[in-house]
Amino acid sequence: MADINKVSEQQNELNEKINKAAKSSGTEIAKALTFIIDDRIYGVDISYVNEIVGVPHITVIPGIPRYIKGVINVRSKVIPIIDVRSRFDLPEKEHDDKTSTIIITYMDIQVGIIVDQVQEVLSVKAENKADIPALERVNNNKFIEYILETNDSIKMILDVKKLIFDDDFDIEAVAAE
Repeated sequence: MADINKVSEQQNELNEKINKAAKSSGTEIAKALTFIIDDRIYGVDISYVNEIVGVPHITVIPGIPRYIKGVINVRSKVIPIIDVRSRFDLPEKEHDDKTSTIIITYMDIQVGIIVDQVQEVLSVKAENKADIPALERVNNNKFIEYILETNDSIKMILDVKKLIFDDDFDIEAVAAE
């Protein structure tokens, strides 16, 4: 976990430099894949996204946190599945034809995240990016990296590291099984 924290700090420093340079020029600094959870719009940096699939058969593993639904097999690779609703302590919802699994990779660890509905890929410009309010106990913003302001709404872009890693549970152990 120490290596992950060090790399994450270096990545944050680099992102700050890029944001400062981009803010003055109005250029795109990233892209985000947006999706809906409980009628709110969230997103993840597109650089983490491998693919989007439906909700395949999930093999349940006993003794893991409730937000980890189990594992799936994608092209002979075992991938842990996180239900974002459960991770945010929201009530579970029956999966429908709009429910999707986004396969993401962070630090060579692949994880699937179940979302209510995938929406779109958006350009992120520095002038549309805002820091999150310092209210760590409100609205699960411990998972939010930044807020993306667009003409019609606000989208909360998630911190992938915080979404998939938990101090009390080692998801890498599930991915290795």
